[in-house]
Amino acid sequence: MTDTAVPPADTRSSTPVPVEPEQPSTPVLVDNPKLPAPGVHTERRRPIIASWLTSRRDFLATARQASSRAGYASLYHGLRAPWYATQLTMMAPRGACRFVTATDRWVWDREAAPLRDWAVRTEDVDEYLKLARLRAGRVRLRLFVTVVAAVFGLGFALWLYVMAPDFLYVFAAGGVLTLGFLGQHQDAPVIGPAVLRTEVQKLTSSIVLRGLDSIGNQKISAAIKKGGDMDGMRFTAEITRDGPGYRADLDLPYGVVPEDVMEKREALASGLRRKLGCVWPAGDPDEHQGRLVLYVGDRPMNETKKPAWPLLKSGQVDLFRPVVFGNDQRMRDMSVTLMFAAIVIGSIPRMGKTFLLRLFLLIAALDPRAALYAFDFKGTGDLGALEPVCHRYRAGDEPEDIEYVLHALRELREELRRRAKVIKSLPRSICPESKVTPALASDKRYGLHPIVVGLDECQVPFEDEKYGAEIESICTDITKRGPALGIVGLFATQRPDAKSLPPGISANAVLRFCLKVMNHQANDMVLGTGAYKSGIRSTMFSRLDLGICWMSGEGDDPRIVASAFVDAVGAEQVAARARRMREEYGNITGHALGEGPAAAAGVDMLADVVTVIDAAEDQVWNERVAARLGELRPDVYTGWTSANVTAALKPWGITVRDVWGTNDDEEKTTRRGIKRADVVAAITRRDADRAAA
Repeated sequence: MTDTAVPPADTRSSTPVPVEPEQPSTPVLVDNPKLPAPGVHTERRRPIIASWLTSRRDFLATARQASSRAGYASLYHGLRAPWYATQLTMMAPRGACRFVTATDRWVWDREAAPLRDWAVRTEDVDEYLKLARLRAGRVRLRLFVTVVAAVFGLGFALWLYVMAPDFLYVFAAGGVLTLGFLGQHQDAPVIGPAVLRTEVQKLTSSIVLRGLDSIGNQKISAAIKKGGDMDGMRFTAEITRDGPGYRADLDLPYGVVPEDVMEKREALASGLRRKLGCVWPAGDPDEHQGRLVLYVGDRPMNETKKPAWPLLKSGQVDLFRPVVFGNDQRMRDMSVTLMFAAIVIGSIPRMGKTFLLRLFLLIAALDPRAALYAFDFKGTGDLGALEPVCHRYRAGDEPEDIEYVLHALRELREELRRRAKVIKSLPRSICPESKVTPALASDKRYGLHPIVVGLDECQVPFEDEKYGAEIESICTDITKRGPALGIVGLFATQRPDAKSLPPGISANAVLRFCLKVMNHQANDMVLGTGAYKSGIRSTMFSRLDLGICWMSGEGDDPRIVASAFVDAVGAEQVAARARRMREEYGNITGHALGEGPAAAAGVDMLADVVTVIDAAEDQVWNERVAARLGELRPDVYTGWTSANVTAALKPWGITVRDVWGTNDDEEKTTRRGIKRADVVAAITRRDADRAAA
């Protein structure tokens, strides 16, 4: 038998071989049940005494409001008292009938008559007898009380008729008015409210959740629908009164940040049924990134009465310390430290940009050590109140104005270089941080006093074809190196873009104030790149939000503030007080003494005016003074008009008045002019100030 070879089995097969599943690995435990808690907790104590009782300003405001309401109501009703008495007297008969009817109903217990009728209809003998006995007792007692009251009242009236008839008339009048009060229509009372109030709905948790649900955030809406402490959303404290409004603190769902709510502020206001200016969501810098602080004011921020600026009538400033310049939504004081910072202010026109710039310059003026440079390129004189305290001042955008500012900034550049050398030469014991300190600023030996430079409509000089590049270079240097050397630059513009705010300035400005702007580009140009995406949006302000802005750079987080309102009259009063403080300190220099930049040295405008007015002339029209000055110094006064003469003489207290004169047609008439004696007196005062300085 022959052996047959068996071929090897084919290892390849069309049938898949089943693979046994892998056994799951043992899970790794990461939660240690014995892991101790961090032991860190926060608490917020409620005040024992109401906050308005602990603050003098809040107490006075509350008392003032209460007394104002009481006084107004007293005056309102006092003037109408005779008409009230007449109407109530006419309604007295109807009131007497109502009184008799009500008394009869009460005495005979008629209000229980339906119950007795019911007992009769249902043949409930026990209930009827019980009600009958109860009625009998009531009638006896009430009838007795009525008879006693009638007898006593009649006797008292007879006694008054005999002993004091005048008092009887008073009681009778009071009775008639009382009957008239009872006889008036319930829906049309004679004495109505003096003030018609529209009650604002109290903020509750359900209203807050309704508002948050309306913004369209999926995570917030899902957490609200689940209810309870779901997805991390919960209130962390009671809703409380905080200033003129309510404050609600709550944790948002996981992954939601306050900026998500701030972006939907309009929808939130709609859900809360409040005006947009009442609703201010924000984060809590003292808590985690998911904590929302929702403040809902009783009135919009632009309608709430602001507290008076503390420095309006008194007070002195130290620029190295925080100074109150406005308030937040809760009417709390907001402060700013101007030293060691460059400042940018941006907005569309007519939103309060210039007012804010002037306010900062007034703050600087109240530090008697500071030197002020105020340049108004709008040319309307909005900064004119500061002239008496300015080292350099100019208003206008003409070529000669730009040239004046250029020379002033060149002086400032040289001063910046000098200060750098002085600080470099000082020992560490005197200047430990290589920057100007309050002690160095107060020491006149070093000349390191604060210098504050304000440019309104700064885009005008930056875009000047002839000098724009040099002015931009100097201002950029001031922005970068100035803060450490005691020089503060303030740049305000109504057109925030790369030309108006060069990158060297916008990138190095520490303090930023953005009032209403129209788009996100302008918003980020003032507040910094990414501000709009983070919910810091000045586009949300309305045209009525005058003086309200986002402030960035003072503190860790941007915040909404409203600057104090100081009108032109108030600004002049503050500047006059600052002038007196500077005279005592011995810091009246430059423009305040009639001196211009170094390039204009040797030009004495007051002396030139006296020169062109003949000694025999008692008074001269301003237009003739301007023409004569142009002939005297064409390089300085060419193009001057009567208005230029008026503006130039205003800082010296020279009164411009209507004066008589003869025109070219030999006709006598009056025009605006000055007296030569007033100019001579101004020169005398100026020379005395220079000698004292």
